[in-house]
Amino acid sequence: MKLAEALILRADLQKKIEQLRPRLTRSAKVQEGETPPENPQDLMKELEKLAQELEDLIHRINKTNAVTMCEADMSLTAALAKRDVLGIKRGVYHALVEAASEQQNRYSSSEIKMQSTVKVVKIQKQVDDLSRQYRELDTKIQQTNWNTDLIES
Repeated sequence: MKLAEALILRADLQKKIEQLRPRLTRSAKVQEGETPPENPQDLMKELEKLAQELEDLIHRINKTNAVTMCEADMSLTAALAKRDVLGIKRGVYHALVEAASEQQNRYSSSEIKMQSTVKVVKIQKQVDDLSRQYRELDTKIQQTNWNTDLIES
């Protein structure tokens, strides 16, 4: 199995586990003399099975990420961390650009005039550069995911 396939399977398992939550809670209580819509014991067994499967898969994914090189000098784990931080920085700077660029409607000259405290053009260029770096790194990560075999247990 390729790493990319394992990541898709991980997402599916997480979704299945999350879908068990409302099914379990609906079956947690019933009116006296009634039966639950589903057997809670069966649902809990299914939860335990899926959770163990997910744990094993995550372990294999993490192990694979740690030993796989995304670039000559960067492991896949390091590339993922870098991509996450690029995304965070891009989001914060984008919010700053939005806040600094917001137009103010003044209806009279007695209203307080607001002005930007940052150079919007310069920060927007930073946002664009961070976006480019994020895209390029994400492309390398995705390519690595599809070219890498998942490590067996």
